[in-house]
Amino acid sequence: MIKSFIFIKKKKIEIVISTGGYMSLPLCFASKILNRKLFLIEPNMVLGRSNRIFVKYCNKIFCYSDKIKNFPNKFKDKISIIYPLVRKEFYEIKKLKNTNEKINILIIGGSQGAKLFDTIIHSIKEISKKYKLKIFQQTNADNFNQLKNYYSSNNIVSELFDFNKDISNIMNESNICITRAGASTLAELIFMNIPHLAIPLPTSKDNHQFENAYFYQQHGCNWIMSQNDINEINLKDCLLNIIENKEEYSEKKRNMKNFNFQNSWNNINQKIIDTINEN
Repeated sequence: MIKSFIFIKKKKIEIVISTGGYMSLPLCFASKILNRKLFLIEPNMVLGRSNRIFVKYCNKIFCYSDKIKNFPNKFKDKISIIYPLVRKEFYEIKKLKNTNEKINILIIGGSQGAKLFDTIIHSIKEISKKYKLKIFQQTNADNFNQLKNYYSSNNIVSELFDFNKDISNIMNESNICITRAGASTLAELIFMNIPHLAIPLPTSKDNHQFENAYFYQQHGCNWIMSQNDINEINLKDCLLNIIENKEEYSEKKRNMKNFNFQNSWNNINQKIIDTINEN
């Protein structure tokens, strides 16, 4: 707290922008004490604990919807709606025209729930008996050899990568994704027009991962499965439906494209800058 206070004062910072989380608390408190302008960003569909503390004191809070769970009604006028934020490289990448003949499946979010991802790869093995697949999978170094050997022994082409790798180009080569439901990952998948199966982490704080996935499901952009209900059979059936139901797959892509119709780097920047200047 003291370091934050000294930092803001020494650097003569006039505006603090926070995306929440426990690490933001000292800086937000210091900005309040020093009477600096405070702007919050809530990328989830549930108001985070830190943002809930400071929404009373902020000038504005940037959200993707005005229907955020646990948001105090008396502060709803502070919401400024923006398109979901993605890193700049996603705006700069040239989207490939993936054809429906390709089945490139991206699996991300394997740092939590190893048992679930074991179920996923066994379902993938069954699908590979019917279709030629290429698997891109995010995993940690400890699992590299085991996964590589598993895919190789089942004649499945795979490309494994760790959690530090920039995955924008890998997303660009994929046309189906199996993922958790973190705000950043879902925003990137939606922006890249990749139909995806979201499996929210059931232990996520305030069940925010389910709410994130449900927000996009209401816009017709994804499928959701509960981790507690998943087994190799129903997961395989769900993935086969995604692969084989071309009409539903195409509808998901259209919905994502419509959702992002005006989502550009300049538009987002301008909206944030205008809001800050007005407040």
